[in-house]
Amino acid sequence: HLLGMRTPTVMIVGLVLCPCGILLTLTGTLAPNWRQVSLIPNQPIDLVWEQGIWDTCRERQSSHDRLCGQADELGYFEQLPVRVARGMMPTSLVLTLLGLVVAALGVRCWQKEPRHLLAGVAGLVLLLSGLISLIPASWYTHELWTLPTPAGSTLVVGYSLVLSYLGSCLEILGGLALTLSFHHGCKD
Repeated sequence: HLLGMRTPTVMIVGLVLCPCGILLTLTGTLAPNWRQVSLIPNQPIDLVWEQGIWDTCRERQSSHDRLCGQADELGYFEQLPVRVARGMMPTSLVLTLLGLVVAALGVRCWQKEPRHLLAGVAGLVLLLSGLISLIPASWYTHELWTLPTPAGSTLVVGYSLVLSYLGSCLEILGGLALTLSFHHGCKD
């Protein structure tokens, strides 16, 4: 049958979304901008702190002078949502890489038929990796305003947190698409 010669759409969707997801999650994990603290009392009006899960940077908006590796005087990095994110985000990245390797083996390119079971397993791994990065991103967002910050300062969500969210969602959608390969595998 000729239908077996083409790569199924669900596999293509999974293999497009998941690499995009890992790039966004990687950027979100490494970039120090899960939240921005501004209008800090007794500090220059244009000073902004960018806090990630590994580093805090301070930047003067007027001159773009940026300095990372700031001392954590308020115990920000000791907070549970930050510590959990430090464990779960890298775990998610490793699982995503593993899932993509298994997906590549399952989807084929060098063989006549896709391995539906293998692609389905890859989908489950990728779905799990997306959930593992979604949990800390969601928890951090929920606790964003309770994490320690100078009294009276203004807080906003940083781009790293947004990218982590988007990456997680793309991995979950891509993983779900690949798990649909199980359906085809069961029909054979």
